[in-house]
Amino acid sequence: MNILGKRYTFFIGSLVLIVTGLIALFLKGGLPLSIDFTGGSLLEVSIDSAAVQPADILAVYDDAGIQDAQVQTTESGTFIIRSEFLQDDSRDTVLQNMESKLGAVTVQRFDSVGPSIGEQVTSRATLAVVVSSLLVVAFIAWSFRGVQNAFRYGMCAILAMIHDVAIIFAITGFGSLFFDWEIDSLFLTALLTVIGFSMQDTIVVFDRIRENASLYRRLDFETLVNHSIVQTLQRSINTQLMTVEFMLLALAMFGGVTLREFAIVLLVGLMSGTYSSIFIAAPILVVWEKKEWRNWFGRNKEAAV
Repeated sequence: MNILGKRYTFFIGSLVLIVTGLIALFLKGGLPLSIDFTGGSLLEVSIDSAAVQPADILAVYDDAGIQDAQVQTTESGTFIIRSEFLQDDSRDTVLQNMESKLGAVTVQRFDSVGPSIGEQVTSRATLAVVVSSLLVVAFIAWSFRGVQNAFRYGMCAILAMIHDVAIIFAITGFGSLFFDWEIDSLFLTALLTVIGFSMQDTIVVFDRIRENASLYRRLDFETLVNHSIVQTLQRSINTQLMTVEFMLLALAMFGGVTLREFAIVLLVGLMSGTYSSIFIAAPILVVWEKKEWRNWFGRNKEAAV
């Protein structure tokens, strides 16, 4: 099975998915940050009237002087309203006006997050990703210190992680464009989980390459890496399917609307983590070792002529 022979096909496929997803984010107006990051209030209510429309709820908020509110309906028939930060008196006013104009209102959920908390969540998440990336590079460089160009293994693992993060944002772009998804604290949880799984799968593949490098010293590097990938392919796929993916698929299908986005993001992200360790990280290592970029624009051929 010559997996590395199709490496540029894998690169192009990932690039197309990432670019189209980022375009979807751009069309939506940028990252769809929830109140967990921007600060604000989320109110979920059920109203005893089948005739109520999102525009009716927005009118209630406008009358209360609350601008830029967003209303989303759920499969259970409730309304989720996101708005600027609401004090208790402002919330009570909105609920009273809603009951007087639209009918009996039952509050299902109310959450408020200040802007300072959103900034702390963002900064700490960024710091966690940066620190973990540096630690992974250092760990791989030290663990692979007996292998030539050990630093490259760490950098390729980071590139695979960046690929998985980009895939997650691309999927979120599609979800935001078509299903009004938002980036919230659960999204951050899924993102950090995917980063961990991606690193784990990549290290497993690289460790097999290191073992085979000591056994098959005269073997061409590309053939060696391809053989190592084939050896770990079944283990990686079976482990992901049996331990995680089936459970997440069930959660996405039957877990309810509040967990669906989280389950889908995590499902796609973990699949991308397995994919990138086999079809992105190892192929990039081969491209780097063979310095194939010298032939991308035909410079070697022109020199030969």
